Order: sequence, then structure tokens, then C-alpha cells
Amino acid sequence: MGATGYGYYRTVIFLCMFFGYALYFFNRKTFAFVMPSVMEEIELDKGDLGLITSSQTMAYAVSKFVSGVLSDRISARWLFAIGLFLVGGINVAFSCCSTVRMFALLWFINGLGQGCGWPPCGKVLRKWFEPSQFGTWWSVLSCSMNLAGTLGPLMATVLLQYYGWRTIIAVSGLVCASFSFVCLVFVKNEPKDVGLPCIAAVAKKGTAGGNSTFCEFLTSPFLWVLSLAYLVVFGVKTAATDWGQLFLIQEKGQTALMSSSYMSALELGGLMGSLASGFLSDRAVARRGLGTHGNPRHGLLLLMMSGMCISMHLFRVTVTPQVPEVAPLWVQVLHPVSVLTGVSEQEIWILFLGAVFGFCCYGPIALFGVIANECAPSNFCGTSHAIVALMANVGAFIAGLPFSSVAKEYSWDMAFWIAEVSMAVTTVCYFLVCNMRTKMGRISEKID
Repeated sequence: MGATGYGYYRTVIFLCMFFGYALYFFNRKTFAFVMPSVMEEIELDKGDLGLITSSQTMAYAVSKFVSGVLSDRISARWLFAIGLFLVGGINVAFSCCSTVRMFALLWFINGLGQGCGWPPCGKVLRKWFEPSQFGTWWSVLSCSMNLAGTLGPLMATVLLQYYGWRTIIAVSGLVCASFSFVCLVFVKNEPKDVGLPCIAAVAKKGTAGGNSTFCEFLTSPFLWVLSLAYLVVFGVKTAATDWGQLFLIQEKGQTALMSSSYMSALELGGLMGSLASGFLSDRAVARRGLGTHGNPRHGLLLLMMSGMCISMHLFRVTVTPQVPEVAPLWVQVLHPVSVLTGVSEQEIWILFLGAVFGFCCYGPIALFGVIANECAPSNFCGTSHAIVALMANVGAFIAGLPFSSVAKEYSWDMAFWIAEVSMAVTTVCYFLVCNMRTKMGRISEKID
């Protein structure tokens, strides 16, 4: 009966969190999905767009950090549901506004609500699943973002043919707010809330011994190496997802449908990347175990970061409004596929690059969170993830107004070139220090 009870509650709780967080993500990106239509109705320049998106990411960075601390002190179920309701309500209000100031203010409040999403998910996962399964289920749950990101652009593009952008944002907000009540009813904080024994926490082999002081934890060099790498990776990913559509439309001469399809391909590739990163890195950990220096997940992490650099470079350089008369190698390779599908080689190439970039960027995003958790002292696991997540959202903020300001002053191509170079430098630097001491805080003599 105990196994049956665990199976039922794990399934129901995980599904609620999965679809709940998918709604979180969809309502975080609705403005990006309908941005071209908004610009047709309301005069907005690149600076205005950057202000709106950065207001959300700035609030999200602060809120996610605070929520990470709060999730250890208040009910994760209530925190998750309240955030979902707030996000939905703000989207409804957003659909009724028409000024840049109100857009920025409401999107700032949306960001505050968004921060209540992931920290409760992490806490509930740790309570309901064994430590040996934590990394895998973390990756699976993160795929909810890819599901929303894959379906979102296509749904928005199709629905915009029949409804206005205001209707789409308002309805998505209503669905989000309504689902918050479902989560409040079915999500349970931990097994003992339903009369089941709590899952015993099993000490991980090679983890930092004992409790460290906050100073010992905070002065660990690897914490900041991890944070800075996450900042760049998440910033580049955010730039691609927030501005990729406008880049393709305004500088590459692609249609709105093609740019939306690129975003969907990126998120679909991201879904596969998240799953692959969890599964493959868990196998690496099983083979090598966790030590005090280096991490078995670093090999896959560096491989995917390199993939981000290459795919972004090809996306920036090889995608052109017109296919050259002298066809490059990639056109020749894709020509048979183009004949069979009726889709041009250029469009197939764009979708391919989007899928590869998504695969390579969502994998590291999942791995950074897992590494931050497993390398931290047992008494600062939540704080560790909160710090690296805060730095990631600083990167997302840079991908907003500062990134769009570069595009406004120069071009989208220049802005994406800067992102590409930043990603390449970060990858090389991380490779050079990947064998440093990765265990944060105090290490027991036995492990030394």
C-alpha cells in the first residue's frame, strides 16, 4: 500500500508541477511571442522593448532568490500556487494596457510572481524522490519550459490570425490563474502530509563533510566560477529566445511564421537536451563517483557549451535573406530533404540550427542547477542554487535592455556577435578550471 501511495502522489504532484511550471513559462514569454503584433499596433522601438523585458528579468532575479530562501520556511505548495495566480492575473491586466510605462510596471510584477515557481518545485522534488533520482527528475521537470517554449510561438502565430494579441495574453493569464487552484489542491509538500513515511536522506558519496559556515561556503572559488559561467550561458540563451524572432525578421528577411518555427525548433531541441543532460551525466556520476576536485558532469557540460558557440556562429553567418547562387555545402546536403518536404534549404537549415542551439543550451542550464546543489555543503544546498540562479538572471537582464541597446546603436548582427564571443571565451575559461576543487565549504579529513 505504501508503494502504491507513493506512486499515486508522485504522479499527481509531478504532473501538477510540470504543467504548472509550463504555464509559468508560457506566461513569462507571452509578450515575446506576440511582440511583432504588439509593434504593429503600438509604436515601440528597440529601447522600449528592452526596457519591458529587462523589467521582468530584473524582478525575476530578485524574486527567485528570495523565494529560494522562503521555500525552506513556508509551504512550498502555497508559494507555488500564489505565484501562479499572480502571474495569471498580471497577464490579464497587461492585455488592457497600451503605454510603455504600464507594460514595464506590469511585466516587473509578472517577474516577481515568476520567481515563486522553480524553488518550490525543487523543494517538493527533494521531499518526494530519492536522492539518487533527483538529477533525473530535475531534468524532466525542466522540460516543462521546453514544452511551453515549443508550442507557445506556434500557437501564438496561428491564433494571431484569428484573435488579437490582447485576447491571447488575457486567455493565457486566465488559464494560468485557474490552474493555481488545481495545484493548491493536489500538490503536497512532503509524504508525511498524506500519512506516508518521509523519504530518508541518504548521504552522497564524496559530499562535503559536516556543516560549513556561511563564510566558508561563500568564499568557495567554485561557487563563483559556476555562477559566472551560468550568467553567460543563461544570458546568451535568453538573448536568442527573446530576440531571435526579430533578428530573423528584421535582418534576415524571414517571415513571422518562419521565425516562430525557429523558436519552436529551439525549444524542442532544448527538451531533448534537458533529458539527455540528466541521463548522460547521471551515468557519468555512476561510473566515476563524486570527488572533491572536478565533476563527472563537466565533460558533457563543456561539450554542450561548445555546441552553443558553433550553432550561434552558423546562425549569425550562414542565414541570409537569399541563398547565394553558388550554393554552400549545407545547401547541397539539405537539397534532397528540401525536395521531399517542399521546404526550402534555407528554412530547413534555420530549423536545424535552432534545434541544435536549443539542445546545447538547455542541457547546461539543467546541469548548472544540479552541480550547484550537489557540490554545496548539506546546510547550504538551497542557498547555493539560489546564488547561481540569481547570477543567471543577471545574465538574462543583460540580454534585455543592454542587448537591445547594442542592437539599436549598431545592429542585431553586432549584438549576437558579442553574445557569440562571450560564450566562446566563457567556454575556454571553464575548460581551463574544470578540474579545480569543486566541493564548496569545509571538507572532512576523511574525504581529504
